[in-house]
Amino acid sequence: MGAVTEPRLLAFDGGNSKTDVLLVDFDGTVIARARSGPFAPHIVGAGPAVATVAPAVEHVLAIAGLTSVDVVAGYLANADLPEEEATIADAIASYRWAPHVEVRNDTFAMLRAGTDAEAGVAVVCGGGINCVGIARDGRHVRYPALGRATGDWGGGFAIGKEVLWHASRDEDGRGPATLLTDLVARHFGCSSAVEVATGMHLGTIDRDRTHELVPLLFAAVDAGDAVAAGIVQRQAEEIALLATTTIRRIDALDVPIDVVLGGGMLTSRHPALIDPVLEGIGAVAPGAVVSIVSDAPIVGSALLGLEHLDALVGRHGSAPGRRDRLRATLEAPHAVLA
Repeated sequence: MGAVTEPRLLAFDGGNSKTDVLLVDFDGTVIARARSGPFAPHIVGAGPAVATVAPAVEHVLAIAGLTSVDVVAGYLANADLPEEEATIADAIASYRWAPHVEVRNDTFAMLRAGTDAEAGVAVVCGGGINCVGIARDGRHVRYPALGRATGDWGGGFAIGKEVLWHASRDEDGRGPATLLTDLVARHFGCSSAVEVATGMHLGTIDRDRTHELVPLLFAAVDAGDAVAAGIVQRQAEEIALLATTTIRRIDALDVPIDVVLGGGMLTSRHPALIDPVLEGIGAVAPGAVVSIVSDAPIVGSALLGLEHLDALVGRHGSAPGRRDRLRATLEAPHAVLA
């Protein structure tokens, strides 16, 4: 093992499109970083999912001349259940990158990326949709986030299917006319929206491209399309409902509470989505202070990991100072991106 003069941390932020890995010093300085592909344990299993991250981890460790650190903190999409978190943590521990491994859903990292407050609510609407709340007494409110079977609606992949549903029904006469039909066909170089759906079914068009339909949805909204506007309105209602239900469950309806919004659909800041979300939250929880996360989720992963490092070594750093150093060294040209 390489010599370590200060405690160090490996922070992971795994998502549906990419996984970021940081090697971080105790003071919040990013020593090295790398990126790997999607983190999909729900599809390939925990072991194979962690194996996709391993080259990025080995890369950042090699830059620092290390084989291990003190803590691994993984805040990961598709780690939706406690059982999944435990299985992923075991898979990470098998690599012996650190004696202490912490794995949680990526909503916790989104919350910390957006606020330093102990209590708060985070709603993520990217490839999927999820929410977490932390009460002032430390209680957590979480959701299974397994899709429609557990009450969820929306997120980029589900919205893409809605777009195809409406476009296909326009073409065969079962639904109202919509600009989405032509937008979808032209985007994929097909003669019809049904050809796009058929291509995804047969595998000639990658199903992972479903998220590409979301910008088309917003374009149709901008052009005045009523069908597209209805889809976006429903997504806004679901986001606001998740936030306000969680605020209620952590007993914060009548007090100031930070609400952090993140994920690709929300960080697009499209007013057709954001405005009704803000109105819906404000109508139920007027004390809510809503923000759209500006820091990358990996910043939240690193900050939470540093808190675990503090507890482990019995030392305490400055969270605001650490956030500033994380930002500065993430943007520095010497930081390495694989």
